[in-house]
Amino acid sequence: MKLGIYGGTFNPVHYGHLRTAQEVLEKLSLDKVIFIPAGKTPFEKPELIKASHRYRMVKEAIAGNPCFEISDIEIKAKGKSFTINTILKLRNKYTDSELYFILGTDAFLDLQHWKQPDRIIDLANMVIIARPGFAFSDLSLSPYLKKVSVKTLKELDRGKKDLFSFDISRHQKGILLKVTGLDISASNIRNLIISGKNVKYLLPDSAESYIMSGKLYMSGRITSLTKVKKRPSGQQR
Repeated sequence: MKLGIYGGTFNPVHYGHLRTAQEVLEKLSLDKVIFIPAGKTPFEKPELIKASHRYRMVKEAIAGNPCFEISDIEIKAKGKSFTINTILKLRNKYTDSELYFILGTDAFLDLQHWKQPDRIIDLANMVIIARPGFAFSDLSLSPYLKKVSVKTLKELDRGKKDLFSFDISRHQKGILLKVTGLDISASNIRNLIISGKNVKYLLPDSAESYIMSGKLYMSGRITSLTKVKKRPSGQQR
């Protein structure tokens, strides 16, 4: 099987997450996409609600899609969740499957600072998607894209290409994939909730109902909507 691995805090899950997963599924002919809500992250996120709430919201949001699944592999992990540990567990569980790890251009640019990044790209194909506010041409700074020309990156940005595949390691592929850029952010949704404003049509009704019934996020603080948040040195995923 070809399995998409879609990790994140999903704080909360929204239509941007769901549409991205659906397009990756279809464009790469995957059998399934597995959503993996983060457990205890390696860096501080004061705005992060309990993993049990985020897991429940994702589970309800994907319930109607037979090609979507959810895993609590990171939530049940002892200690902090590192991507390399998650991928190793998935490799052991799905021994006969191909893994496609889905991440945005901004996260991929940070990959070199993660725990054992070279091992990550040797265990799973990397599906790199453009996020609103970021361009594929930004990836020219990544040490893992030395085989990809700036011309190709710009062609993806301009829409002349929707997909470009290359060898990212000895065993795995890197796939640059253009998807519909829904400019929806979880931080913006949280800010709207804190401000008492409507969040309808930004996230599934099931997630909105769960948030409102549990009064989640309402006691938080308005956070910055800056696209890239710098983390203290030494922190990894």
